Amino acid sequence: MDTRETPEQAELRRAARQLARELGPATVTDLDDDTRAKRLAAAVREAGWLELRHDNGDGSPLASGIEACIVSEALGAAVADVAFTGPLLAADLARRAGVAPAEDAVVVFNETLLEPASGGGIAVDVDPEHAHTGYVLLSDKDGPRLARTNLSKSQNSESERAHTERSRGLGEVSGGADLTRAIVEVPDGAEVSYVDGARPLCGDDLAQFTALGLALTSADLVGVMRGALDVTVAYASERRQFGVPVGSFQAVQHLLAEARCLLEGSLSTALYAAWAVDELAPADAIDAGRVAKAYCSRAARTVCETAIQVHGGIGNTWDCIAHVYLRRALLSSQWFGDDGVQLQEMANGLS
Repeated sequence: MDTRETPEQAELRRAARQLARELGPATVTDLDDDTRAKRLAAAVREAGWLELRHDNGDGSPLASGIEACIVSEALGAAVADVAFTGPLLAADLARRAGVAPAEDAVVVFNETLLEPASGGGIAVDVDPEHAHTGYVLLSDKDGPRLARTNLSKSQNSESERAHTERSRGLGEVSGGADLTRAIVEVPDGAEVSYVDGARPLCGDDLAQFTALGLALTSADLVGVMRGALDVTVAYASERRQFGVPVGSFQAVQHLLAEARCLLEGSLSTALYAAWAVDELAPADAIDAGRVAKAYCSRAARTVCETAIQVHGGIGNTWDCIAHVYLRRALLSSQWFGDDGVQLQEMANGLS
């Protein structure tokens, strides 16, 4: 594996970081600025980042897992309140099924990630303005097939109910603990229908999809750590106690140095997982993703908690943005399974 970025990847990283810094929230109160959030969402759409895993015309994606993770990391570092990973995963799943993705669709996960289900689950990282379709998998004699459910309140008419089940009504959009990404709860028995023309998915399809999800969430955690550490180092350099910056205290320096080491280790594992998505066999790609997710999940909690500790008393207040990083890290850690889940899966594979 060559970890050096191509000129195109370097430019993508620069552009993604610049856009996220300029339009992402700089303070907690910025999260209530709908005008800014809409500008950010429009910029991400216009940049074509939601189309990175669309079909290139030959069944392969337009961009590799590396490019997708570059954007994911940049948005995580700015705790950007814009849907990216959710729509990207839906587009990747639709491509594997051989169909064009619905506009800003998202994947509905249940307790076993993507085990074929008849509706129900949680859609993560939803764009409330554009996302109306949730993708689920339904059991079919030839294998799991892509199906869709409506994320909006309105339901299909009687004439559109072929191959569907009645819904009891869909859940409200909420943010959960994460203040930057919306979640929709889809109840059991929600109306679902097969996507026309979608081919059955094989085990490799689901394995590669899972590897992408692990890589994207790991990259987001790396970005969150980077952003939290940057904010904290800047604060430690400015906040003065006993006439000197608190960053000059050895205890604070040790905390920040450890956080930096955790960030660098996480970056290495996440880069390999991103490369593995399209370059390794599905089983090996999942293994790389599991290692990255286990490492990044543990590291992100430590780094974000360190950020709050170094901020001192203000770190425990709503006005300090440190808790926004921690909240985002908690959701990204749980998405596709936290460190405990990944370590157990790796242990199961060795037994």
